[in-house]
Parts: sequence; structure tokens; C-alpha cells
Amino acid sequence: MIDARTGAHCAAVAESLSEPLAGTAAVATSWLCLEQPGPWGADAITHSHLDHDVAAELAARIKGTGVRMVLIRRPGSHPDRHQPVPRRVYLAHTRPGRTWLRQGLIGEPKELLDLDFAAIGAGEAPVLGEPRTTPLLLVCTNGKRDVCCALRGRPIATTLAESHGDAVWESTHLGGHRFAPTALCLPSGYCFGRIDLDLASRLLAGAGAVTDRCRGRSTWSKPAQVGELAVRSAIGEHDPDALTVGESGEDGPLWTVEVSHVDGRRWLASVRQEDLPMRRPPSCGAAPEPATALAPAGVRLLG
Repeated sequence: MIDARTGAHCAAVAESLSEPLAGTAAVATSWLCLEQPGPWGADAITHSHLDHDVAAELAARIKGTGVRMVLIRRPGSHPDRHQPVPRRVYLAHTRPGRTWLRQGLIGEPKELLDLDFAAIGAGEAPVLGEPRTTPLLLVCTNGKRDVCCALRGRPIATTLAESHGDAVWESTHLGGHRFAPTALCLPSGYCFGRIDLDLASRLLAGAGAVTDRCRGRSTWSKPAQVGELAVRSAIGEHDPDALTVGESGEDGPLWTVEVSHVDGRRWLASVRQEDLPMRRPPSCGAAPEPATALAPAGVRLLG
């Protein structure tokens, strides 16, 4: 049995077990991405050169709004010279048919405290910056959180940045280090695991809702992520704005998720929780433990 005692990294273990990706994306309707050069610690928002008081206040104001904050930096060498320089900020909302992505520059991170995060989480675009019309790809490289993200994520981010410029950024924790290299595509909010250069290039080319190695759309709950992807796979739908998720219910380890198409069709997707056949470490250095995964259990056309 492969476990942490063998010295295998958590991503290698999860991949050897074919641990499912669907239903593992972070849940957030909107994203705040703040440029912060220099080192990142395990809890990067507070364990970085970002002013601690500002970081704590941002975290407090964002809590419960549907907004998730990540730090970003340019791939490659990223020293923090401790000089006041403009920082890039991206804000995105992920609901189908209402997505937006804005980019801007700020002089100091404390300027972000003027934002209405509840409104941003609900889909109201702020006046900060200007609209961005091309996709943004964030690749997790937070090695202090989990070494797999650094070992697998940094080479991908560095290579992509050479040809795609500021469309690609290193990012702090996106969740699920055992699926490294992980990535987030904005403004759709689709998260991916085990990415390679081919998949990343397709995402940056605006390939839409790619089901290949997709962990789910952050807009939805984890069972709803699985249900939406199951319907996409069943009907071959790649338009990210074509599907929305409505009511869902839970009955023990089984969920039902209603998925609607813009053309009026509706499906009921069943999602079940399954035990993985083997124990695995949730992250590098952790002891192996029993684990479960969400899996599609059927898709039924309603009308």
C-alpha cells in the first residue's frame, strides 16, 4: 500500500489511486486576486509581506460574502524589495451569464478596504480598474502549504508565462494540493487538477467549460459541481454560460442536483459519496487516512 511512509508525495499517491477530481473545487462566487511578491507561508494571506493588520481586516470583511481571496505573483524570480510599487489586482464573478473580470492597479493593499465585498460576492462589479476580456489562469505554487504545489506548479506557470504574459500568475492555495498542479480559470471559476501545458493552453485560448481534469465550478456547492459536470459530459456542452444549477437535495450519502440549460432543457443529476478503496494522505507529510469522494450516479432528462 502506498502511504506517506514510502516518501511518495501526496499528489503522486492521489494520482496512483485515480482519486476523482470532480467536486473538489473551492466554493466561491467571486474572487479577489492581489499581487504580493516575496515569500508566502503556509497561511499565505497572513504569512507573507502583506501588512498583517490589512490582511486580517480583509479576511474579516470578506468572510461570509462569497468572495475568496488569493495572493498572486509573477512566475519566476519574485523578490519583495520592500519598496512601495503599484500592485495588480483582479476581481472576478463566476455565475453563468453574469461573469465579469476586472483588472487594475493599486498603490497600497489597504485601498481594497474600500470595496463592498458583499456586493462583489452577489455579482456587482466594482468601479476598481477596467474590464478584462481574455481569460486569466492562476496556478497554485504555494510550496509552504504543500510541496507538491511548488514542485509541480512552478514549472507549468513559468513556461506558460513565457508565451502568455500576464494571463498567467502564480497563486496561493486553491485547495486540493494532492491534485497538483492545480489551476483556476477566471472569470468562469472552473478549477482544474493535474494540469499540463496542453490543457492550460486550451484554457487560456478560451476553450470554455473544459471537462477534462475539471474539479468543478467554484460557483456551486461540491455536490452541485459534480452534477453540473456530469450533465456537461453527458450532452457534450462546452459553453460555460449554458448550464445553471438550481435546487439540490440530500438524502444520506446521496444528492440530487437540478441542472438547467439556457434552451429550456432540465436534468436531474444524482451524486453519491463513495469510500475510496485505499487510505491516502490528504497532504504531504500527513498520515494516510480513510477518504471519500463524490461521484455521479446518473443523469435523467426532466424536460
